[in-house]
Amino acid sequence: MKWAEFSIHTTQAAVEPVCHILHQSGASGVVIEDPSDLVKEWSKEFGTVYELSPDDYPEEGVIVKAYFPVNSFLNETIEETKGEINGLTAHHIDLGRNQVSVSEVDEEDWATAWKKYYHPIKVSNRLTIIPTWEEYTPNEEEMIIELDPGMAFGTGTHPTTILSIQALEKSIKSEDRVLDVGTGSGVLAIAAAKLGASSVDAFDLDDVAVTSAIGNVELNQSVSIINVRQNDLVQGVQADSYQVVVANILAEVITSFAHDVYRILQQGGTYITSGIIKRKKQDVKDALTEAGFVLKEVTEMDDWVAIIAEKPRYDA
Repeated sequence: MKWAEFSIHTTQAAVEPVCHILHQSGASGVVIEDPSDLVKEWSKEFGTVYELSPDDYPEEGVIVKAYFPVNSFLNETIEETKGEINGLTAHHIDLGRNQVSVSEVDEEDWATAWKKYYHPIKVSNRLTIIPTWEEYTPNEEEMIIELDPGMAFGTGTHPTTILSIQALEKSIKSEDRVLDVGTGSGVLAIAAAKLGASSVDAFDLDDVAVTSAIGNVELNQSVSIINVRQNDLVQGVQADSYQVVVANILAEVITSFAHDVYRILQQGGTYITSGIIKRKKQDVKDALTEAGFVLKEVTEMDDWVAIIAEKPRYDA
């Protein structure tokens, strides 16, 4: 089978929304070539060492590659995708060079090429993400999340995902009920299950994401704990339903439904937000505070921010 490689040279700030658009457009797999990975001290920060080649990365900016099947709708899909990406400027997202190229690749070439970018990575004190084809022996205290990036929305190694997992590790208590809004690959829902949640609802509006998440939940033998379904944010969710809600999505979306999350959290419940570029940090903090949350912790990695907030107890 032939595939079209859609490549865009953009900025780190645009990576998450660009990837979201590519997946919504039907991309089967995404590769992110971020030169910051070359200088990041992975071994000290996360405990995993692997070699990366500078030849695989741009000198500046970030290159995002997506793969679309070559069919009669390809040209229309490419043009619509370009238009959606260009529309991100209306949300004040810097697209950088915004240089797009499209080339044809064989399935075998694609299937092997992107694997060089994805290796085991220890993302928190207790959790390590590994691709399905890698052999890895965890230590006694280490828990494994297996992901198949061939059907996933990212590999779980983006700073926003790492910050979210680390916040979940700090926040989840045994038997908590958790909601993952905008689950994508399902990695945060799986992390919550591994960390002791009694049940996890994983919502995504995109049906491709739902299929991706279900596959990864099955891969991690978490079907009995995690319920994946198509849903628009928290629409239809009853009040006081969860002890923890996590949302690794765009800052603009986070600010738009802060009151809804406050409603569905129990008293003393925790709201973890990520996907926030630094310049949007204050906007999200203001929206959470205005909704009634108390901000507990703000963490940063590269240009990204995660916030842990709490719904106060009325008798506090």
